[in-house]
Amino acid sequence: MKVDVIIPTYKPGEELFELLDRLGKQSLPVNKVILMNTEKSYFRKLMNGRKLVEEYPFVSVYHVKKKNFDHGRTRHLGVLQSDAEVFVTLTQDAMPENEYLLENLTKNLSGKVAVAYGRQLPKRDCGVLERISRQFNYPEHSMLKGKDDVKRLGIKTYFCSNVCAAYRRDVYDQQGGFIRHTIFNEDMIYAAGAIQNGWLVSYEADALVVHSHNYSCMQQLHRNFDLGVSQADHPEIFAKVKSESEGKKLVKNTILALKDRGETGKIPYFLTQCCFKYAGYLLGKRYRKLPKGLVLLLSDNKQYWKK
Repeated sequence: MKVDVIIPTYKPGEELFELLDRLGKQSLPVNKVILMNTEKSYFRKLMNGRKLVEEYPFVSVYHVKKKNFDHGRTRHLGVLQSDAEVFVTLTQDAMPENEYLLENLTKNLSGKVAVAYGRQLPKRDCGVLERISRQFNYPEHSMLKGKDDVKRLGIKTYFCSNVCAAYRRDVYDQQGGFIRHTIFNEDMIYAAGAIQNGWLVSYEADALVVHSHNYSCMQQLHRNFDLGVSQADHPEIFAKVKSESEGKKLVKNTILALKDRGETGKIPYFLTQCCFKYAGYLLGKRYRKLPKGLVLLLSDNKQYWKK
C-alpha cells in the first residue's frame, strides 16, 4: 500500500524535524510527506540553509498564502499532490508515539471503511482536565462507526480528527473530498457525509500520536464559537444530531474522574471552563444574528471572515 502524509504547517519549530524523522522510520514506509506551508519567509528562516529535500527526500513543500489558507481547501490541495491509494492527515504538533503509527492507522482501510482516525495521547505538560478529556474522546478500545450507530452514539458517530486520520483515495474522490471552505470541522463534515452514504469510520486505538493543548477559558470560547459556526453552516448534518448530550456526558465524566483522583478542588474551574465553552458554542450557532465586529472578536479563525 502506498501512503502519503499531508501536513499543513504554520510557523513550525524545530519539532518539525523530529516529526519528519519519526515519519521516515515507520514500519509501513511513507511514500511522500506533503507540507502545505503558510508564512514562506518564516519557513526559510527555520531551514537556515538546510536543504530539506536532501535530508528528507520523501518530503515535498508547497507554499500557500496565509490569506488563502482554509482547513478544507488547503488539505484538498495537498491531496491533489498525492497519487497514493491512502493519504494520512497530520497536524504539525501531532507526534507519532512509535514506528507503527501508519501501519496501525491504515490496517482496516478496506471493505466499507472509508476513513480511520488515531488515538491522541496527552503531552507531558498536559493539565488534568485535558488529560481526562483526551481519555473521554480517545478511549483505549477501537471501534467501527456507521449509520446504524447514530441513535446510540449521537454526534459521536461522526467524530473524526484530521490531527491524525487516514483516508482511502478512491472513496475520497467519490465523496467529493473535503469541503473547500469551512471555518472548522472539515474532518467531521467529511466523515458524516461518508457515513450517510453507507461507509464506515474506524477509530484505531493503537494508532498513537502525542497531541494536546492547555487552552485558557477564552481560548476555549473562541474554539467553540467556530465549532458552533461550522454546525450552523451544515444543518444537513448537525441539525439531526445534538452536540449538547455529548457535552453533558463529558461534564459528568470529568467531575467523577476528578473525584476519583482526589482533585475536587479543580471542579469549580472546570465548571467555569464549561460555561465559556458552552457560551462560545451557542454564540457560534447564532452567529448570523450577531454584529460582524462581535463575530470577528469571538472567532478563533479571523482569516475565514475576510474571504
